Amino acid sequence: MIRILLICASITLSAAASFAQAPAPAPPSSPPPYSPPPAEAAAPASPRAWNSLSPDQQRLLQNYQGKWNSLPAERQQALATGSQRWISMSPQQRAGAQQRFNQWRAMPPEQRQLVRQRFQEFKTLPPERQREVRESFNRFRQMPPERRMQLRQQWRQMTPEQRHRAVGQGMRPPPHRVPH
Repeated sequence: MIRILLICASITLSAAASFAQAPAPAPPSSPPPYSPPPAEAAAPASPRAWNSLSPDQQRLLQNYQGKWNSLPAERQQALATGSQRWISMSPQQRAGAQQRFNQWRAMPPEQRQLVRQRFQEFKTLPPERQREVRESFNRFRQMPPERRMQLRQQWRQMTPEQRHRAVGQGMRPPPHRVPH
């Protein structure tokens, strides 16, 4: 489940990373469910004029105004998409995104790199397997804390061979908690 959590965490954290310039939201509640980025984000980006951004987007991205034209088109597109996503979130969703971003920033660089690698692995899975991973993670997240701790402890006590067999039989490792 460690691998699955890292994959799922990287998905949500990668989305939250684009919100770094956003103001601090209200205290966090439950994070929003993962939703894949819009298909338009995969299209090749072309440079955007600063004036093409909405006033709300310009306010969120004000730190980029002076250097907007010198940013690569892909970065402009990512910032525009991320700012629009942020604007469309509820206060609770913003709080969850900010919390995940703070967790991301608290990770050591090696752990961030591992999350990025796991996310790349996740993206290569067939859509059905991605759905299964998400569902498994959500089921684990909804378990009582005592049960999650019990499963984590059970996973830690397994040998690598036992873990491999357990994963092959459908058991998933419990998610690893990201330090706060």
